[in-house]
Amino acid sequence: MTSLDFGPLVLGGNIFGWTSDREESFAVLDAFVAAGGRAIDTADVYSAWAPGNSGGESETILGEWLASRGSREDVVIATKVFSLEARPGLSAANIRAAVDDSLRRLQTDHLDLYYAHRDDESVEQEETVGAFAELVAAGKVHELGASNFTAGRLRSAVEIARDAGLVGYTVVQDHYNLVERGYETALRPTVEELELVELPYSSLASGFLTGKYRPGAEVESARAGGAAKLLEEPRNVELLGTLDEIAAEHGVSVTAVALAWLRQQPTVAAPIASARVVEQLPALLESAELQLSAEELARLGA
Repeated sequence: MTSLDFGPLVLGGNIFGWTSDREESFAVLDAFVAAGGRAIDTADVYSAWAPGNSGGESETILGEWLASRGSREDVVIATKVFSLEARPGLSAANIRAAVDDSLRRLQTDHLDLYYAHRDDESVEQEETVGAFAELVAAGKVHELGASNFTAGRLRSAVEIARDAGLVGYTVVQDHYNLVERGYETALRPTVEELELVELPYSSLASGFLTGKYRPGAEVESARAGGAAKLLEEPRNVELLGTLDEIAAEHGVSVTAVALAWLRQQPTVAAPIASARVVEQLPALLESAELQLSAEELARLGA
């Protein structure tokens, strides 16, 4: 079980240094914390895919913000290792080097949560588990997480740690939202049995669950292709209508309803969602106070 308090919403840092520049990122972070937010998610690879970037940009911006605000102890910081081209995989040597790189960019002496960003089947799990446990023993990391693991590999990693008397994974992070629900069948029973908690990413399905993508509407966004593709499924278009109805009943945004549904699912501690600019934050934050009824959850889930 985790001892970390993520609050009802984790702010995604994947857009820092990509669609949000330093100034915009600082403004979003300030507004998020001012509104009571306390957990921020990033990764060493964010945002290597953007032209001119090589990875580490998100951590660097977040580190500069932490240093300038003096607010390190007010927030839970999570980052990840595996996917950065210069620091690939989950070997013990790479984990040790990558965590120091991340700590330097983040301008901190510890991470609250450190994830394996992907599974690495080329490395024995005993090696990876041992290396992560070393970081906890050294005080560089408080808790450990696994992202994008299969149920079987997640189980074996947790069991290896337990059998060896080592600190193991307490948190998982997987692709899960109201329209993309493979997590429920493939992983959720295992996460529940192992007493872990889930922090889902892609919580708004590349923006589809904000309600701005509709049949016939054109939206300028770096993620428009993935969101628009979901409109090809009639059931997803029907879902938008149900979201509209429930949002109107509560006087909140479609975004808030989608995030509240996710937060109230079994094993989920809090969804992860990003805001490119401050103006996008209120719709995310109002989800924190929204409690859907069993009937509303069922209508959406159906």
